[in-house]
Amino acid sequence: MSHRLTKIYTRTGDTGETGLGDGTRVPKDSRRVHALGEVDELNSAIGLLLAEELPADVRAALSGIQHDLFDLGGEVCIPGHACMGESQVSRLEALLDGYNRDLSPLKEFILPGGSRAASLAHLARTVCRRAERALVSLARAEPVGATARKYLNRLSDLLFVLGRVLNRAGGGSDVLWQREKTGEKTKSSGKK
Repeated sequence: MSHRLTKIYTRTGDTGETGLGDGTRVPKDSRRVHALGEVDELNSAIGLLLAEELPADVRAALSGIQHDLFDLGGEVCIPGHACMGESQVSRLEALLDGYNRDLSPLKEFILPGGSRAASLAHLARTVCRRAERALVSLARAEPVGATARKYLNRLSDLLFVLGRVLNRAGGGSDVLWQREKTGEKTKSSGKK
């Protein structure tokens, strides 16, 4: 591996194709490459979140998740290859249970926002949902491991919970959605 990336550009993608991990050449707009790109963007969004000041336990959890996502990308990059295991999904579920246990129950919808770190967690959550949709779309056309889909589903839930945790850690609270908060009347009411 130490000599694998000695040259960054290869010119092999100039025609609109790229190589998968097994050497297969595919169009850069294929479902598999699209899903791989979404997972890569998710990992980058989590990297951006990690650039913030975070509680040590959240930092450790997110760092582990980045490694998991690299494994997931490897699985997507090599058709038929499995890198993701149920233990990775179970780890996310344990994190979810632990973090959620200390939060007050939600009685209203919340808006993505609050502290910068919480907002970045919510942004990563939306990127995660997009990556999950791309993987589901790929699975309709080609074999994809069920564990990878489960992992992304749990991860989006965890990122939602982490948004709440990070707001609390920053001394704030959830940003609650309030119907008609601005006081404006709807058009159907006939009032201006």
